[in-house]
Amino acid sequence: MNIPCILIPALVGLICGILGYLLGKMNSKGDDSLSLSLQEDLDACKANTKNLNAKIASLEADLAAKAKITAAPQSFAATAAAIVFDGALAATVFGKKIKENDLKIVEGIGPKIEALYHDAGITTWHQLSQTPTEKSQSILDGGGENYAIHNPSTWARQALLAYEGKWQELKDWQDSLLGGKE
Repeated sequence: MNIPCILIPALVGLICGILGYLLGKMNSKGDDSLSLSLQEDLDACKANTKNLNAKIASLEADLAAKAKITAAPQSFAATAAAIVFDGALAATVFGKKIKENDLKIVEGIGPKIEALYHDAGITTWHQLSQTPTEKSQSILDGGGENYAIHNPSTWARQALLAYEGKWQELKDWQDSLLGGKE
């Protein structure tokens, strides 16, 4: 009577152990979803890192190009020397005497706006032609409500035409503008 009392619990334990092992094995086969999910997250992070590195490289290249432009005053001086102001031609086209780097020649800029630009360090046609519209708008916004209503979207191009001495083209374009706007 002692042997069956010991044998039954041992067999039940062995059977439960085997069933537990088999059930665990079956569940672990379907548990690959966690590893797949983690692998997908890792791949997404790698792709994001690659994109961010590409953006960083692009921004560094843009910064280097801008630094190269500002660090080369000799090339600006050479360009400035190549374009000579012809006041007589400007006076012929506009019918009045034009002073070099007079920002008021730009349609939409008057004496007060010219003063705002001078205060911002923009005193030449070339500097105005290189000024983005957003910066021009921020200069106007800084002058107050009366100046913020102006639209400087054509001013850089007008200044470039004046800087390059393309007086007839500038005059023709200004005749088609309404208060400095297209």
